[in-house]
Amino acid sequence: MRWTIGTCLLLVILDQATKIVAAAGLSPGVSRPVIEGFFYLTLVMNPGIAFGLFPQYSRLFIFLSFATILLIVILYRKVFRRGRLHQISGGLILGGAVGNLIDRILYGHVVDFLDFRWRGYRWPAFNLADSAICVGVGLLAILLLLTKDKPANG
Repeated sequence: MRWTIGTCLLLVILDQATKIVAAAGLSPGVSRPVIEGFFYLTLVMNPGIAFGLFPQYSRLFIFLSFATILLIVILYRKVFRRGRLHQISGGLILGGAVGNLIDRILYGHVVDFLDFRWRGYRWPAFNLADSAICVGVGLLAILLLLTKDKPANG
């Protein structure tokens, strides 16, 4: 449990700190190149979910964030308690959900600012919490595939 909570807390702190710095130092919609042609910092206030989809359902996403957090707590004994990497994956997912939930409650939108581009293609801006959720889900999927027949400890 300590790896889940520790990972979650560390992620929430880093996520909120980076969003505060981004919001203080960037103007909405104005891109600042970090690596020209590849990585930019672009402040985006995202009321929707992934890629800015469904901005009219902002309140629903608050509910879904709470539901995700509750689901992780419920699944803890069966899934995330299996080992350190399982706990870390749970902490990444939980921390990402909490980080974006804080934004939705405080601001009514999620603060995104990481902006990647490649040869004319542009990935929608995202943040550390989004990255953590993706990495956590990916890690969990790999772990479950590798350990599907092994029961959880305790």
